[in-house]
This record gives sequence, C-alpha cells and structure tokens, in this order.
Amino acid sequence: MAARVARKCAAQWPAKSAIIARIALHAARPATQATRALATIAVVVEFVSRGVGKFTLAIGNAAPQHRTFVSGSHMMPSPSAPSSATGHVPPLEALGPLVPALMRRDGDGLSIKDAHSGVYLYVDETFLGWHQRTANEMLGRTDVDLFDSEAALALRAADQAAVTAGGATHSEHRFMRGGVRQDFSVMRLVMRGYADGEILASVWRDTMPVRRREEQRLAALAQLEQQQAANEQLRRELHDQGLRDGETGLYNSAHFEDQLRREVDLSTREHREFALVSIELDDLPSETAALGPDARLRTLEALGRLLRGNTRAMDASCRLDETRFAVLLSGVGLATAHSRMEGLRRQCATQIVVHEGRDLHFTVSMGVASFPHTAHSQDELRGACDAALRDARQRGGNHVTLASIRFEGG
Repeated sequence: MAARVARKCAAQWPAKSAIIARIALHAARPATQATRALATIAVVVEFVSRGVGKFTLAIGNAAPQHRTFVSGSHMMPSPSAPSSATGHVPPLEALGPLVPALMRRDGDGLSIKDAHSGVYLYVDETFLGWHQRTANEMLGRTDVDLFDSEAALALRAADQAAVTAGGATHSEHRFMRGGVRQDFSVMRLVMRGYADGEILASVWRDTMPVRRREEQRLAALAQLEQQQAANEQLRRELHDQGLRDGETGLYNSAHFEDQLRREVDLSTREHREFALVSIELDDLPSETAALGPDARLRTLEALGRLLRGNTRAMDASCRLDETRFAVLLSGVGLATAHSRMEGLRRQCATQIVVHEGRDLHFTVSMGVASFPHTAHSQDELRGACDAALRDARQRGGNHVTLASIRFEGG
C-alpha cells in the first residue's frame, strides 16, 4: 500500500516525490490507520509566524485537483496559475520542495500524529536524532509510551490546545536527557476535512543553540562590565595614590592646599563660613617611643582612620608633615567645629592601638579657626589656626583651642 501511495504521488507531484515517499513508507510500518490517512490528506506546514508564508505538501491518491488548507478546517481549490508576457508563474504546489529545504536549513524537525489518539504517524530523522529513538520505536506509539509523565502531560495538553485552536499554535517544551537540558519551540497545526480523521502536524525547533549564544553574549557583556569597573577602580586608586599619604590614607598637603583655595573662593562668593583645624600629634609616651618606628606607624594609621571617620564627604583631611595634620570642615561655623573636634580629641585619647601584644595610647592638640570670623584670607586663616594650636600645646597638649574672633572697629 505504502509503495503504491508513493509511486502515485511521485507521478502526480514529481517535485515532491522524495519527501512523499519517506512519509508514506514511514507511515505504513506501524499502523494501517496511518496508511489510510496519508493516502487521502494534504499536510500543510504553515510558517506564518516565521514570515515565510504558507506551503503545502500534498500526499495521497485523491483526485488530481490540488488542494490546500487555509487557517482552519475548510478546503478550497488552489487558484489557477496566472500567465504573463514573460511566461507562467509556477503554481503554489511547485514550491513544495522549499518546505523541507527550509526545515533542513533551520535544523527543524517534523512529526505527524493522529490528532485524537496522539499516535505518531510520521517522524523525520532530525526529530528522531533529538530524542535518540528509531522510527520503529516511535511510530505507532504515544508520548506516554515514549517520555516521562511530566513531559507527556505537557505535550498532550499542547496537542489538545492545537486541536481546539482552529489555527497554528506555538508552545515551548523542555526535556532532560542524561542530565542534559533540551529546549524546543513547537508549532502545531491540525488538518481537518477528511473522512479518516484529523491529523496533527508539528514543526519542532531546537532553541538551545540560540539560548546558549544569548547566555554567552550576556556572560561576555557581564565580564566586559566587570573589567571596565575594575579598570575604573584601578584608575581611581592610581589617581588617589598620587593625592594621598601612604601611611595614613589622608590627602597630601598639595591637594589639601588646592581644596582650601577653592573653599575660600566659594565662601567669599556665597558669603558662607567654613572652619579649618590644625592638629598635631602630642609627644608619644616613653613606652610607645621605646617600641621604635613600627609603633609610631601604628599610631599614625589609627589617627588617620579616626580623621577619615569623623569627616564628611564634603570635608577634607590631610597630613602636612611627620606629626601635623589639618582638617577642612565645609559650611561649618566656629562653635560647631569646636564641638566636633572636641569629640575627636576624646576619641584619640581613649583609642587603644595594639602592637606586639601591647596597648599603645596617644593624644592630639588642636587649633580651630573659621572663615571669615577669625580671618579674611587664606594666609590669615592658616596663621590663626597655627596660633590656636600653639596655645593648645602650651596648655600641655590633649586640648582644643579656638582662634580669637576679630572685631572690626568703627
């Protein structure tokens, strides 16, 4: 029967004889119902969603009139081929070989089932390769016989949705085989109008290559962003290395002077105040001095951490020389600056620095001045700060002294 179907189809539609013969021979193996159905139906593979159009693979020993389905259960004759001065336009059926060519190009697979029983009537080599089965293992069987219960239930639900849809449907399916994930996009279309029943044709596309390429693209973008972020961080660190003291992490004097100059200009234009603090590390206790340079370095590192922790992003702290430091407090008046520096002084006095199993202590002296209340220029401000610092040192250290406020006569 199958051979007769193939020969008759090849005689009527020679351009499609190869695919017709494959379908007829596969369908004849397991079930006579498949043979009867394939002898009278036309399989329509609708590629509307892919922008290709509609194509028909005509199979069977029906009347010589070519027929095609259009978006439903109605069957209509194909229109006659129009003619023109340059020759005849080929009929739609002449494009039949383009369908398997498109499927081969895109790596798609084809399966055909009985729409109601779910029995496989035809599967192509691509479909068999994906599922690691032979034609004899699949034809005449259902998804319940071939796949695990979860996958079979999902496939059956999608098949039933296609039967009731009246047109092409699309669904996604996932299989796990030997720990390897397989993802497919499936387009289904039901062919109706035949006495032997309804046939469900499904075009399968493996979406894993596309997913893998997308995952690789996203991973490459993420890696590129990480590299860019790392490069930017390195750039900032290299830039800061030229601006900061290596032992305390504070700005160096050159950068601090530049910030102080900008703050004076801003305060002059906007008539706002700011405070400047001069800080000096008091003489270290004899037991700390006896431990040598490393103990002194630990003390300087601790003081640097306290200065950074007690200043805002808009403020600036720097190391001027071996024992002297300075803090710029933006937008802060004399009283507020004194209160904040008094808190910092107490933190320094109670800070414990551990070195070689010993607790080290240190204290600082501070002089506080403000612009424009205690000085009207950058040089005057620095002089007022230094004078207040000397006063704090003369009081025995561990003290905060305010610069004198200048009163203009007249």
